[in-house]
Amino acid sequence: MSDHRARVKTAFENNSPEQAHAYLPYRLAALAFRIIALLFVIFGILRISKILSAEPVWNSFLFYTVQSNLLCLIWLILLVVRTLRDLAKTGPRGPSVPSPRLAAAVMMAITVTLLIYVLVLAPSDFVQSGDYVPFSLTDSLIHVVAPALIIADWLLFVPKGCIRGYDPALWLLLPLAYVVFALTAGALGAEFFAGVNYPYPFMDVTQHGYPGVGLNVLVMGLALLAVGYLVLLIDRLLARAFRRKS
Repeated sequence: MSDHRARVKTAFENNSPEQAHAYLPYRLAALAFRIIALLFVIFGILRISKILSAEPVWNSFLFYTVQSNLLCLIWLILLVVRTLRDLAKTGPRGPSVPSPRLAAAVMMAITVTLLIYVLVLAPSDFVQSGDYVPFSLTDSLIHVVAPALIIADWLLFVPKGCIRGYDPALWLLLPLAYVVFALTAGALGAEFFAGVNYPYPFMDVTQHGYPGVGLNVLVMGLALLAVGYLVLLIDRLLARAFRRKS
């Protein structure tokens, strides 16, 4: 472990805002932000799944988008509980996050949702069943607002300098696991839409074949790996800049 990472780890474990790097050590602000973010994520999941209506859309939970939003829901609940605990135990200043590395992993999981929607799905001619309109309120909540809130939480309230060099590769495991899940579910007859056995056009085995889907996944995986290393670079630059300033 480098001297810098050791200092950050020690400061984080000791809840020392004077030593930890590149985050806002204001727990009341973090708590308010995280509660608001949690409400937005809950609202988005309720709208896309219609789980409180007479006709819930259960197959919405087959999509990576909804699964990644559920991950954010769990993460935000953990953050709120952790922040409340730290406020009671050590006061209003300091970091409140179970793990900076885990925070980055969750952020990258939902960033995948944002990037694929904005760069791949919304600009394409894909059509979902019904009167689908890209960037509707529901779509914006789960594809844009939720990722933006998680990214903002990482930027504002999570200590920097803790991400390891191999973490961006580990962040790919979750979307890759989803690819395996979706292809398996589709092959077994699961319908993501009425009569459609794939969640996204680039995973349409009938049109592209397994080699074509594999190539699409490989290209996207490499692009996401590049984004992951960009996150790592931002993390280290912020930690370094804050260290020089302090």
